[in-house]
Amino acid sequence: MHGPVQLFTVIALVSLPTVMYGGYALMGLLKREVLNDQQKSFFRAGHAHAGVLLVLALVALQVLDRSGLGDTGRWVACFLLLFGVLAQSGGFFLAMLRTRVGMAITTAGAVLLGAAMLLTAYGVAFL
Repeated sequence: MHGPVQLFTVIALVSLPTVMYGGYALMGLLKREVLNDQQKSFFRAGHAHAGVLLVLALVALQVLDRSGLGDTGRWVACFLLLFGVLAQSGGFFLAMLRTRVGMAITTAGAVLLGAAMLLTAYGVAFL
């Protein structure tokens, strides 16, 4: 493993403890009852998506490392993964404040992640 795949694997691994801390923070907020029902739902969704998507990114990075994509394709796929995870999960947190903006960002994140998966699949299937 080298280049963009190595760098983004490190970024994903370092990000996992922040998601773990987010679960701890959520428990504290739930105990103090400072969030309304809608905010609780968005916080839970953002937290859950962050954890699952980071694990997905780690798996996708391993597949990407074995694909036939060149360095440029790998950089593009890695950035799509990174910004997709940040946008999809982060959009839920923004939706706690501004629902429309947050959900638009969440949707954009889904599109970026889809593009990353299709690019990775192309690299596996055709190169």
